[in-house]
Amino acid sequence: MASDSLLTQIQAEKDEVKGYFETTGFDRWNRIYSESDEVNKVQRNIRIGHQKTVDEVVSWIQESGAVHNVSFCDAGCGVGSLSLPLAAMGAGSVHASDISAAMVQEAERRAREAGLDMGKLNFSASDLESLQGSFHTVCCLDVFIHYPQPAAEAMVKHLCGLTQERLIVSFAPYTPLLALLKGIGQLFPGPSKTTRAYTLKETGIVKAAEDCGFKLVRRSLNKAPFYFSRLIEFNKI
Repeated sequence: MASDSLLTQIQAEKDEVKGYFETTGFDRWNRIYSESDEVNKVQRNIRIGHQKTVDEVVSWIQESGAVHNVSFCDAGCGVGSLSLPLAAMGAGSVHASDISAAMVQEAERRAREAGLDMGKLNFSASDLESLQGSFHTVCCLDVFIHYPQPAAEAMVKHLCGLTQERLIVSFAPYTPLLALLKGIGQLFPGPSKTTRAYTLKETGIVKAAEDCGFKLVRRSLNKAPFYFSRLIEFNKI
């Protein structure tokens, strides 16, 4: 059970993230996660790095052979960077959820434009804590960057509770170098360009999953200038 102070912290972070992605953040990140040329060098590199992470998740899922008739939850789906490929691969069902209603609407628009089977896609605007259901595979990519360590670990435990077999998460890993770069503004540069960005200690994320009966089966690090993402797959024991 999370402490009152942790719940207060989670709520504060959640309100900030929601407000950002419903306003200036939506336009910025919608452009980043598109083919638009209206992005700067930093944004273009973030796009490249995020796509590396998505591509690796898709590769892992394809290698496992667990796609057809499998239920997926894309927690923090954004504009559908992972949800849409999963649906195109023939997933049994994909539940795509994001704290930002604007992001969810854009993801649904892109899915319809791509001609995907909307009967297998379910979109909803929800924060991570409010997600409910039971899914074979739960994915949460590049979302924890908005939350400090205790809140991120609490979210991992919640996502484990929704997962039948496989949990895949990514986050900006804490290292002394990244902490230094973040401190001097070179990792997440520029004023008012995003919400607070947190690097997380991998040991805490792994322990949170292990406490829920999951084991780490593989991990990788995807990076581009201004983008660092530790990707981990857990399987239920």
